[in-house]
Order: sequence, then structure tokens, then C-alpha cells
Amino acid sequence: MTEHLPTTTFHQSYRPPQEIAAIDLGSNSFHMIIARIVNDSIQILSRLKQKVQLAEGLDEQGVLNQAAIQRGVNCLALFAKRLRGFAPENVNVVGTYTLRRAINHDEFLRQAKSVFPYPIHIISGQTEAKTIYAGVSHTQPEKGRKLVVDIGGGSTEMIIGDDFTPIIAESRHMGCVSFAKKFFPKGEISPEHFQSAYQSAVEKIEDLSAEYRHLGWQSVLGSSGTIKTVHQVIASTLDPTGIITAERLHTLIEQTLQVRHFSELNIIGLNPQRTDVFVPGLAILNAIFAVFNIDRMRYSDGALREGMIYGLEKDFQVADIRARTAAGLAKQFNLDEAQAERVAQTAERLARQYLAQCNSATAAEIGEILLWAARWYEVGIVINHKNLQKHSAYILQNIELPGFDREQQCLLALLVRYHQGGFKQSELPKFARYPKQDVIAFIRLLRLAVIVNSARQATQPVAQMTLQIGGNEMSDWTIKFTPNDLNQNPLIQNELFEESQLLSSLNLGLNFNSSNESIGIYHVK
Repeated sequence: MTEHLPTTTFHQSYRPPQEIAAIDLGSNSFHMIIARIVNDSIQILSRLKQKVQLAEGLDEQGVLNQAAIQRGVNCLALFAKRLRGFAPENVNVVGTYTLRRAINHDEFLRQAKSVFPYPIHIISGQTEAKTIYAGVSHTQPEKGRKLVVDIGGGSTEMIIGDDFTPIIAESRHMGCVSFAKKFFPKGEISPEHFQSAYQSAVEKIEDLSAEYRHLGWQSVLGSSGTIKTVHQVIASTLDPTGIITAERLHTLIEQTLQVRHFSELNIIGLNPQRTDVFVPGLAILNAIFAVFNIDRMRYSDGALREGMIYGLEKDFQVADIRARTAAGLAKQFNLDEAQAERVAQTAERLARQYLAQCNSATAAEIGEILLWAARWYEVGIVINHKNLQKHSAYILQNIELPGFDREQQCLLALLVRYHQGGFKQSELPKFARYPKQDVIAFIRLLRLAVIVNSARQATQPVAQMTLQIGGNEMSDWTIKFTPNDLNQNPLIQNELFEESQLLSSLNLGLNFNSSNESIGIYHVK
């Protein structure tokens, strides 16, 4: 609740937009991200993915067969067409587990060079792990110490770090493709096969248990295909938050072991393209939960490729991701920063008063989102002032917002959507982790903050404002001003009256002192 934007970041010298690309030559798929650096922020322009399954072509002697090489080269030829005109220094291409293990990776590089004119760097497991951590740290809201887990096609990375700095990073030779090939021949599923895969994963990481547990963490984040798929299945079948817990993981395992072949997997939320690697991925994830005694894990949509993108621009190494995002939005949409800060300060004042009077487990988190909503409620003015709230909400719902997870972004857009105009409680969407009562309360707080600052710089600002909440947290609200405040701001008084009438129709009371009453309260029920 004490977040403040650094004013120095808003007025840096102009830099022309720069297009950059990151390509991850993974063991299961090749991924390419094309992005643009503009206004000190990164805008994702496109994402391309091709299922290549290099790991399937790697034999026990570490030789990559020609069929796998050809699949990879064909994919790179496709990527090269999209990258025409890109300078080499703006393209970051890395090969991971399968290419670093292949003893004939030079043959792959030789054939790739004939169709792909950009350098390919085969990175170590340590470098891969640290880059994954950077991608998560640059895109997710969690602060402090965190454990990051990434299950790829051929390897799994486990990193503990503080904010942007990794403390310990390990990469182990276990992935969903390599484990599918080794423990589930011909796609056959059995409890025995699953147990063998699970035990093998445990043995590969159990030596890390003591050191990792000793370091500890405040949050656990998982990235890439396997964990994304588990997250999606849980969100579709067990819990809309998609939070992975040991109990939910075991439920999925029991469900998968009811069938006898990958082709028989018919689970809601399971991408058909992942059926051949889902079960071995579950075995690895289950082992990680057991060895590190993980309670819950949240999916991160930032990983290796995002880390590569952010690594291309050193200016992104900042302590506050949301502040960086805010600086970019301020430039991109030419926000009135003075007005944004006035509304944010008022919202913070009201939120503190609300939090002091209401007991809610999620209200503090919503309060932080409120401050960003207060700073960005006018982004839609670039489209039109008419229906500003709708334009702003659409932008915030659909734009890339590093530092906010999906649920937070949806809440942010909702607060902005209803910062003015009418609304119906019945039409508000349901959130997985935010109670409806809290959501409505913070919609009201933002509306009040905007009203109190509606005159912008034209009049004296409101000096004091006290929020009192009665026995009914939904309807019994009172705002007290000093008499002079409302006397000097008749526009604000009129808007408060209109707001109280609107809220009354929604069974949400608002009381405030009239300018004609030095100590009395104007009641609208």
C-alpha cells in the first residue's frame, strides 16, 4: 500500500522503437517471441511455436538422428522468414538440453546455418536456469524470495532467488519428452511405469533437498509446458485459480492412471498436443513437490524466452516491475501524471481507512491493485473521452502488463471499467480469489477518489476526508469532509450527491456532510 512511482522514469530522452526476437530451441518445441521496446517497456508482437521433439531423436549414445535434425532445420527456416530485416544483435537464439547433450550438435548447427542466418548459442544448464528465473522475475508480481521450477522436454530447472537475483540454480537431466521415451514406451500407461518415472526423478534431485529447504522461499512459481498444462487442467476441473497443490496433483495422477495409453487421455483442459508428455510430466512434478515439500505452486507465463528478451536490454534491471510497467504506460498513452498521482494519493488514503475497519484476507492485495487502477484509469482517453471507462478497461485487459498475474490484471481492468457510470452488482464477474464484497468496496473507493479529484487542478484540493464504515460494510458508509472543503468545491459536492443516489439504487448507501451543514451529515439511503 505504500508503492510510489519514481518520477524520474517518466521523462527519459526519446528512443525510437526497437524490435527484438528470442528463440528457444527446446527439447519438445521451438518457440519464438518477437517484441518491441517502446517507451521503456516491452510489447510482445507475436509468438510462434513448432512441435519439433528433438529429444525423441537423441539415442543413448547422445547422437541426434537426421530426422530430428531435419525437423529442427525446417522449423528454423520458417522462423527465418519472419525475421527478415532483423539485425543479428537483436536476435537471441539458444539451444537447451537436447542440443547441449547431442555429441553431433555441430552437424545440427551446420545444417541450420544454410537456412538460418543468426548465431545459435548452446547454453549450459546453469545459464538456462538463471535465464528462466529472469523471465519469471521480470513478468510476475511476487517479491522477495521465491523458488522457480521449469519442466522442459529434456531437463528440469530449479532456482531460488531474491527478487531479480538468483541465489542457487540447478538443472537436472529429466524432462517430459525424455521420460516419456524411457518410462512410457509406445505411450503405455501403468502404475508401475509411473512409479518408475517418479522414483527416477526423486533420485535425480534428492541431493538438493537439504540446501533448498534451508534457504527457504516465500512463494513457488512454475513455468513452461508441463506446469502450464497442469495449471490449465486444475483450473478447468478442480479449482478456477489453477493453483497447483499436492492434493490436486494426486487427484490428477489417479485420474490419468485409470487409462492404459496416452491416446485414451480425455481430460478437460488438457491440450491434445500435450497428451504424449502429460503423464511423464506429472511424475516429475510430483517428485519435485515431494522432495521439496511444496505446499502450493502458481503458474508463471514468463520463462526462458522472456528472460532472453529482457536480457537484451539492460535498462530493464529495476527493482520494481510494476513501476517500470507504469512508466511505459505513462509514455505510451501520454497520461496526465499529475492527475494520476492526485487520484492515487486519494485512493491510498481511502484504502488505508477501509483496511483499518474491515477484516479481509484479500483486501490488502486488492488495495495495491487499486493504486495502479487509480494511476491508469485515463489510459483510454487516447481513444475518446466518451466512454472513457470502457476504453481504459479494454486496454488494461488486453495489454501486456509485466508484474501482474492474469487475475490481478482482470481485477485492475474491472476497477477501471466502473470508475464512473452505472453498474449492476449482478453483472460483476466472479474472481477465483477475490470476494465480491471486497471487489465492490474497492470499486467504490476508486469512484470516490476520482470524484474528489474531478476538478483536477482548477480548485483547492480536498484537505481532509474521513471514511467511516458502520455495521453493514456494504451499505453503511459515511464520508466526512471539513466544511470549507465542500464550500470551495461545489462541483465535488454535486457529484457526491449524484453518486449517493446511484449507490442507493444498488442498496449501497453513502452519507456525506453537506456544505450547508457545518457538522451535519447528508444522508441518502
